Amino acid sequence: MTYGPVITEARRAAELAARTSYGRLIASLASRSRDIVVAEDALSDAFAAALATWPERGVPSSPEAWLLTAARRNLNHRARHENVQLGAVAELLSRIDEGAEVTDWAAVDERLKLLFVCAHPAIDENIRTPLMLQTVLGLDAQRIGSAFLVAPSTMGQRLVRAKTKIKQAALRFEVPDLREAPTRLDDVLRAVYVAYGSAWDDHAGGRGLAEEALYLGRTLVSLLPQEPEARGLLALMLYCESRREARRDASGRFVPLPEQDPRRWSTAMIIEAEALLTAASQAGRFGRFQCEAAIQSVHAQRGVTGHTEHAAICLLYELLLNHTPSVGVAVGRAAALIEAGALEDGARALDALDPESVLLYQPYWVVRARLAERRGDQELMRSTLERALGLTEDAAARRYLSDRLV
Repeated sequence: MTYGPVITEARRAAELAARTSYGRLIASLASRSRDIVVAEDALSDAFAAALATWPERGVPSSPEAWLLTAARRNLNHRARHENVQLGAVAELLSRIDEGAEVTDWAAVDERLKLLFVCAHPAIDENIRTPLMLQTVLGLDAQRIGSAFLVAPSTMGQRLVRAKTKIKQAALRFEVPDLREAPTRLDDVLRAVYVAYGSAWDDHAGGRGLAEEALYLGRTLVSLLPQEPEARGLLALMLYCESRREARRDASGRFVPLPEQDPRRWSTAMIIEAEALLTAASQAGRFGRFQCEAAIQSVHAQRGVTGHTEHAAICLLYELLLNHTPSVGVAVGRAAALIEAGALEDGARALDALDPESVLLYQPYWVVRARLAERRGDQELMRSTLERALGLTEDAAARRYLSDRLV
């Protein structure tokens, strides 16, 4: 008998479960054990057991349910053998509910509770978003550290300390009272958006994480319908997701937004996003995600009118920069000015940025190259494109930039 294909199938099933269900599994386990580190250890052991068992017995019909049950048994075993009081053991075992049948993920999805725990005021503000990205959405310390420009080892230490804080402070795993939830909402929304963004360049493997972010966005809107920023975030993600298929041509080549065929955009997603943005605006409370969604709404209008209102995009970026200043927003505003034909204004906007803050920021060099191209400076365009190429990890985007250098 040949075991190679069987082992490969089991490994693929485990990897798929890790990509698509890690957050749900950790959240379900942590909500019962009240200890994120213990939940992660239990799930890690469950994955190890799966890789040892599935090649011989076959992949179960529901790998996620199998993993959750195995992890619960690990928690049960740990509770019985640790040196704790009998009363605490009984309480923990009642939470674990080892024999529960897992058939309805909606009933056991505890991710929102875990998101709000990670956003608790007792947790250091700078680690809240990274903590949510790891515990709820399954990103590793290296990927998170890269997103936040922090060494993976440093990020890992900070995450461990935050998880320990949750346990020591005995923070409650629950969605807070509606009067308290908005104070934590900004951190939760930011984490969901960073998760979606991390899946954006990964055209194939990132779809699962993008779907998870969209699911959480929809759930937040349902949970907090009075919060316009929750609607703004969901609208923003839907506008972006509506163009996913148009971002690659038939050969897999990257296609930037101005060159995309609007006929390949998802009309249904755009309509849903427009309705969400309209409803959010009626609350009369301006916010970052509403503004970013409005920028994407202007881009989406090209599918109807055939052209892009660059002046409107410039105005929206100005509002966004005043409300939420950041390097990314500043570069976006400069790009909008350049596309609107205001080359000198765009150049001044780029020149005003701190050189250290943009040294390794790939979009900055892409915009610099675009400015040089619009000015007719081919030599400068090539040198800045080469700089951008050196900072680009996505294979399709690298190919696109390389083609422009030919």
